[in-house]
Amino acid sequence: MSVSKDEVFAVVSKHLLDICPDIDAKAIAPDVSMKDLGASSLDMVEVVSCAMRELAVRISRQDLSDIKDIGGLVDKLYDAVQAKVA
Repeated sequence: MSVSKDEVFAVVSKHLLDICPDIDAKAIAPDVSMKDLGASSLDMVEVVSCAMRELAVRISRQDLSDIKDIGGLVDKLYDAVQAKVA
């Protein structure tokens, strides 16, 4: 399964909008945090879980702890997808 970073970003964005429908889709950008968009910590956990499930990857909580923004999450998910393919 070959997935681009843009496709991973689309998966994260889709789940973020599903879980937090009040967020403006145009405001979702790699350099913005989910918290800045108004997502609660529970919303963030749900977004990450749904994205990992859809991409069929697992990332440890410890590896997720240093993520600062959506771009960081996309990078971690993308790396996990690439490691699975290799």
